[in-house]
Amino acid sequence: MDRCRFEGGDTMLPTIAAAVGSSGAGMISAAVHIAAGNLRDQLIAQAVADAQSPLHGADPASVTVRGGRMMLRDRPDTGESYSELLHRNFLPDTEAMGAWSPAPQTANYGMMTFGAQFAEVAVDAELGVVRVRRMVGAFAPGRVLNPKTARSQLMGGMIWGFGQALLEANYMDPVRGRWVASSLGDYLIPVNADAPEVDVELIEVEDKIVNPLGVKGVGEVGQVGAAAAIANAIHHATGRRVRKTPITIEDLL
Repeated sequence: MDRCRFEGGDTMLPTIAAAVGSSGAGMISAAVHIAAGNLRDQLIAQAVADAQSPLHGADPASVTVRGGRMMLRDRPDTGESYSELLHRNFLPDTEAMGAWSPAPQTANYGMMTFGAQFAEVAVDAELGVVRVRRMVGAFAPGRVLNPKTARSQLMGGMIWGFGQALLEANYMDPVRGRWVASSLGDYLIPVNADAPEVDVELIEVEDKIVNPLGVKGVGEVGQVGAAAAIANAIHHATGRRVRKTPITIEDLL
């Protein structure tokens, strides 16, 4: 890994997946994976055709790669490194292309990450004040590339849903004809002091249909069920079913 470099986010490069719809990691990793596989196969084919290579004449299917070295699967001592092959053939580098397109939306498969969310709330019976004490989410995003960033992304989504449930709203002033909250100084969103304990569990699921690596997105899915879980907890605590967000003190008094 320390000998690999990835370049992205440069306007000199072609347009690829936009950072929306929880699609970036799955689409980019799929293309990189296919390009790397094509490059590996290309180098193996070059080695078995090279009369000076220890792998000359071998079946390409019997060659495996590990640590930048090509070798026979049943005789790991027989092989050579990529750099040895390129150096002997006076090649400064070699390259391969890889492309991937997602399955159509009409495919009969569920392609997105799924999960379940839970919330524990307390409601003051006299004041109608709601306090979210704890939130828990369990998600199955296929193959998890980076547990730390995936968990952080889902935690942020759950706090986003917490804001949707209890804080975030804007109203039109009928006299002045403009929004009452005109900036983030007036528009209520949850900050660290508001956020409850948030627990995120990741369940890896093998999925060979969504893309070659089975990688799904973890962007918006953390938000999807959070407000509903809080609303259900409020209903469980008070017996009152509120069907709008944000749920305010006036809705509960």
